[in-house]
Amino acid sequence: MKITEQTKSILIDKMSILKTPGKADICLVGPVNLPVEQGDFSAVFQWYTWLELDGTDNDKEAVLESLPEANLAFGQQSSVLVYGDFKESKDALVRMHSICHTGDIFGSKRCDCGYQLHQSMKMIAEHGCGALFYLADHEGRGIGLFSKSLAYLLQQEGYDTVEANQALGFADDTRSYEGATRVLRELREHPVTLITNNPKKLDALMKHGLAAKDHIPLWGGLTEDNSFYLDTKVKKSGHIPLNKPTLIV
Repeated sequence: MKITEQTKSILIDKMSILKTPGKADICLVGPVNLPVEQGDFSAVFQWYTWLELDGTDNDKEAVLESLPEANLAFGQQSSVLVYGDFKESKDALVRMHSICHTGDIFGSKRCDCGYQLHQSMKMIAEHGCGALFYLADHEGRGIGLFSKSLAYLLQQEGYDTVEANQALGFADDTRSYEGATRVLRELREHPVTLITNNPKKLDALMKHGLAAKDHIPLWGGLTEDNSFYLDTKVKKSGHIPLNKPTLIV
């Protein structure tokens, strides 16, 4: 079924094609009003999502017309929640959050990802301005959900999270922040404060052109099930806890 001209007229104004020499084009879509409620927390965010495009001669109409044949449900697309006057505010918080199917969706306590996701949203809303990037190709630090399940089996036998990834033939961390950084530069020019416990993440983002003036930690959600995981992140992955989290029993 062909997309009508009326449909195109509604959508095209909310689409942008981001072009960087030598890089794949990115189609950025938004903002979409997204009311969010989690327990006693509620806020209205502006939601954007993006798609890396094939080829070099890309335009908005071609993107729309290709959707029925693109099979996007079989891939992963990232998105970002924006709060407040993100473009112009002098002080904005940004969280680059790697997707965690088990922690974010199921509430798994083998990690602290679900806690960090929801707490970041609250921090941004309370601060009054910021953005949470949800990076869909980062599962298991970039190894994918299926491989992550195998890594979890190894962890049940005593491997730590770094050893498990390496035992499967992966590097400790294969995540890329290039696309997210390009989208961030489209949405905002001013420096941001990054929500992270990992100085290596801040360094990686700055290498891709992130304008960051500082970072703040986000520790919490510690349980008996994830204490070894969190300890490994400090000892092997360079995370620096400024405040020791309290064990939840």
